[in-house]
Amino acid sequence: MSTTTDVRPDGDGNGPGRPLGPDARLGLRLTLASVALFLVLVPFTLLLVLVKTSFGPLQELDEGVARALHAYAVDHPAWVTFLRLWTDVFGPGPWRVVVGIAAVWLVYRRAPRLAAWAVTTVTVGGLLGLALKVVVDRARPHLPDPVDLAPGASFPSGHALNATLGVGVVVLLLLPLLTPRQRVAAWTAGAVIALGVAYTRVALGVHYVSDVVAGVVLGAAVVAATAAAFETWRRDIGRRPAEPHREGVEPEAMDDITTKGSAHGHRH
Repeated sequence: MSTTTDVRPDGDGNGPGRPLGPDARLGLRLTLASVALFLVLVPFTLLLVLVKTSFGPLQELDEGVARALHAYAVDHPAWVTFLRLWTDVFGPGPWRVVVGIAAVWLVYRRAPRLAAWAVTTVTVGGLLGLALKVVVDRARPHLPDPVDLAPGASFPSGHALNATLGVGVVVLLLLPLLTPRQRVAAWTAGAVIALGVAYTRVALGVHYVSDVVAGVVLGAAVVAATAAAFETWRRDIGRRPAEPHREGVEPEAMDDITTKGSAHGHRH
């Protein structure tokens, strides 16, 4: 007498050769997001350790670049004026105002989740930067005839950090409204702004290269982490998987944050 054993597919239907089910797709996305976040945090952690241990080659690089850019700035006052303008226009204060206004508008347009994400990202990133300044307590560059001065500790650069946070939040909010080409342009412009701010801080003699690199990397890590958390929440409530770097963190909110949405009412 022979017996047969029923072979049943897994509960999520993910047998060999089968498409990934919703749970498996979510797990894959979260795994990839975690790997990406890890890869971003590795260079930041390395920089932190090298700065705390006063690693010789890094110190030489930091001080050499600081002296070279300072020497050029001292002889070119018009260049210094431009650097100050760039660093002030795209500094922490203006970004907080922009994100705050955007959050108020999002709440008004019935997109409170996006507003909460934007404010949380900028706030958490900013507070984390301040905490690290206290922990690391790195002195700023000491240069003869300084062209600019800044208070507080040096690592990481608050300007570079907040510019990266601001750019990341604003671009991700705008992506659902843009065409594919416009999205590329938005990311490119954002990178130019953030990296430009990072450069001004070194060129003005108030930060080392490692300070601004750490600020940019930390800002990118915070934006990536909050975007991944938002995507996890979306999947928990049954929303389709999104690609934040292409569609923004909540593509469905496009109608809500434009005047077009007022003609169709609330969609959520």
